[in-house]
Amino acid sequence: MKSGKTGTTRIIHATGYSFSGLRAAWTHESAIRQEAILLLLGVPITFFLDVTKVEQMLMIGCLLLIIIVELLNSAIEAVVDRVGSEYHELSGRAKNIGSAAVFVTLCLAVFIWTFSILF
Repeated sequence: MKSGKTGTTRIIHATGYSFSGLRAAWTHESAIRQEAILLLLGVPITFFLDVTKVEQMLMIGCLLLIIIVELLNSAIEAVVDRVGSEYHELSGRAKNIGSAAVFVTLCLAVFIWTFSILF
């Protein structure tokens, strides 16, 4: 359903919706809180490592990517849970695929951090 808002008004409202989404994720998703802590600890660490600026950006970027993928996974889970509480194969598949996306992103972060530090 379109709101009819355009220009700056639309941007202001969209920003408000985004912050509402971040608040909801923080409140209802423990994984978001854990990954935010990882981000808050990881970013300062990159400043003390002997890595190039590009490596530092990749290290921080992959931590942000974890948050992004977790937000998308949480959205998928919320929609699936809204549709119904009874088990359905497709609902389980959607949740598992979302979880797999988070897992792959975490593996990417481990790879980037390990490669950047060791080589």
